[in-house]
Amino acid sequence: MNLSPPLILGIMSGTSADGIDVAIMRMPANTDTPPELVHFLSCPMPPRLSEPILRLAEPGVNEIDSMGSLHVQLGHAYAAAAMQTIAAAGLHAGDITAIGCHGQTIRHRPKDKHPFSLQIGCASTIAERTGITTIADFRSRDIAAHGQGAPLVPFAHRQLFASDDADIAVLNIGGIANITWLGKDGSTTGFDCGPGNMLMDGLMLALSDGRDSYDEDGALAASGQICKPLLKELLSIPFLNRTPPKSTGREEFGSQIIDSILGWPDISDADRLATACALSVEAIVGSIRFLPNPPERWLVCGGGASNTHLMRGLAQRLAPASISGTEDSGMPEQAVEAASFAILARQTLCGAVNTVAAVTGAAHAVCGGGIAPGNNWQALLRDIPTWTR
Repeated sequence: MNLSPPLILGIMSGTSADGIDVAIMRMPANTDTPPELVHFLSCPMPPRLSEPILRLAEPGVNEIDSMGSLHVQLGHAYAAAAMQTIAAAGLHAGDITAIGCHGQTIRHRPKDKHPFSLQIGCASTIAERTGITTIADFRSRDIAAHGQGAPLVPFAHRQLFASDDADIAVLNIGGIANITWLGKDGSTTGFDCGPGNMLMDGLMLALSDGRDSYDEDGALAASGQICKPLLKELLSIPFLNRTPPKSTGREEFGSQIIDSILGWPDISDADRLATACALSVEAIVGSIRFLPNPPERWLVCGGGASNTHLMRGLAQRLAPASISGTEDSGMPEQAVEAASFAILARQTLCGAVNTVAAVTGAAHAVCGGGIAPGNNWQALLRDIPTWTR
């Protein structure tokens, strides 16, 4: 029986499908002690997968064969990224207790008559390639309990960043931006607030004929002027004024919105980027009305934390609240989501809740995630009862 704190590896790939983030976390027995980041690595998404994933994320025809193939290919890519990270940390596969893998979202329909959210990235392939028990499909159980299956990370954010001294907002700016409210009174809530990087990245791909997947440091946006009539129209998108619980994705902020920005007459490409960036800022600022109180501190994570122009705009609009990257709180900005799914995976293995019903709108908190047993499954069953005290 292994009595040392388990090491659980988390994997996350976001809506841009440009990278695979992997975090190895040490999980303390005392749940009042925050989990510890052991090693983080961001691996490029194999180029042969990025374009088909983005194409599959847009509704079309003849999708099933493509989806099945990408599901397995992505499982192999996740497994390779996991093994690369384990080696970079100076560890062996046998040192890792489990893998928590969010997967790649290709469709999110929480408001349909029969709601669902679909992520690909075969957990069985990961378990077979690595020999490590793998947990995936974190959203389905919450949806079965009448929740939206997202956001899921607020549960982990409380363990990583909560404070008794201040009301904190954790702002994750990936393709979509989402907010977690961590009240100093112990309350937790959160929701998707609108586009993060998604529209800016889509514009750059279109304007560069596929050569550039993002606006580095927001340089092009910074050189342009905000088109106020276009911004006003974009801010009328119904999702932005919808009361939480709410979650979104490419279905509401995908190619249709990008095409409308590209089709706006008589403005420069820099102005298009500046306006898309302003939309992301205003969607975040406008979400404050849905929080219990204006946060005293903002901790920013995700790829958007590297966009200098975006961060400058947020700092101006969120003043006098302080704003900083999660790096200042001990967690690299790009590692937070991967770390979060390691935390959620631990809960799954313990049969404990890993969602916040107030966030997802579910009837109650649930234990989400499906388990693909690895070579270590029997030993893991013996060890799990020793994880808490």
